[in-house]
Amino acid sequence: MRLELSRSRIRPGQEDTFDEWMGMLNSRPDELQESLPAERQVFEATFRHTEADGSTWIYHLSLMGEDGRGNDESIPIDAAHVAFSKKAKEPGWEELEPRFMLTPTPLLESMKRYAEFGQDND
Repeated sequence: MRLELSRSRIRPGQEDTFDEWMGMLNSRPDELQESLPAERQVFEATFRHTEADGSTWIYHLSLMGEDGRGNDESIPIDAAHVAFSKKAKEPGWEELEPRFMLTPTPLLESMKRYAEFGQDND
């Protein structure tokens, strides 16, 4: 599995676009759920943080399988996700280095299966 914490600066003046983006994602959970198996996405979460200097950053936390695919822009929710990303945030990500993750063993085994196969079948 691959644990990632990434950050990117939100373009100045695009904070409302970022909020619209997150609102769009939150309003379409069924479509997002359908994309998780191919992405081998065990979980993901997005955070917004404003620094002391006033700059605003997006932080993205993700746990996925090694062979998961990225966004497939032929899928409407992924295309909308990519379009908002290009408009709201600066290109690229700064990657933070994971140092520790703790999960109860029964959950960890299930997460590993999902990360590998896109489903959790015992």
